[in-house]
Amino acid sequence: MIKGKVYLIGAGPGDPDLITVKAIKALQKSDVVLVDRLVSSKILEDYFSGEIIHVGKECRRGASTPQSTINDMIVQYALEGKTVSRLKGGDVSIFSNVLDELKVLKIHSISYEIIPGITAALGAASYSGIPLTAREYSTAVRFMTYYKSDLVNDEYWKDLAQTKDTLVFYMSVATLPKVIEKLKRENVLPDKKIAIIEQATTPLQRVHTCSFEEYESTLKDKKFISPSLVIIGSVVELHDQFHWLENNSSEDQYFPPVEKLNNYLTYKYVENAV
Repeated sequence: MIKGKVYLIGAGPGDPDLITVKAIKALQKSDVVLVDRLVSSKILEDYFSGEIIHVGKECRRGASTPQSTINDMIVQYALEGKTVSRLKGGDVSIFSNVLDELKVLKIHSISYEIIPGITAALGAASYSGIPLTAREYSTAVRFMTYYKSDLVNDEYWKDLAQTKDTLVFYMSVATLPKVIEKLKRENVLPDKKIAIIEQATTPLQRVHTCSFEEYESTLKDKKFISPSLVIIGSVVELHDQFHWLENNSSEDQYFPPVEKLNNYLTYKYVENAV
């Protein structure tokens, strides 16, 4: 039996022009693509002509493709001898389930390559005029998430409140009030800046900024469109001076919401899983 090959690809944060040449070449020689929600449809329109399977996740809407189902599909297609691209938003190694996919590929001795992409933090920062480690503002940056309360312990919150590092929170807009509360409790400077970037690098990008002391009166009750990313630190001050993309006034979503998998599709791949 001749096994296929799997490409684990980062598609970048939204703007389809940010995909890499290597990623395009992998797509063009693939038979099937399993694609996440946060990938511009234009990438597939321009560079791929095979079978497309949408396997996005949007947990708050209860409309996510189970990771086990994704793993089964990757293996099934590869064992059929097909070349598979697993296309993810941002970078494949930053807050994704790539480890689960790597493990199942190793179990079945399936050949693979990992192709990096521009992660959301770098795209959002660049398209907002916020250099994450600007000289005299910050010498380090931390990529984090706070979608569950047990991910960060109390001692670490104290460190985060006092650090001069730039903090970038992925998948944390829903819990942002709690993040602000915890940092305030640990005596974060009241004039330290916060930026929330909605739909970064897309034509619908919007950037909202305030200080910690302004948060309650300006952004606390605002609803942000998914995906949104949070940047905290002195570097946010640079946005007013160096932003080059104006906020879009639309409330539209660049990435369509995930719809639940068709029951037949779910049944088919669970039943045929290797």
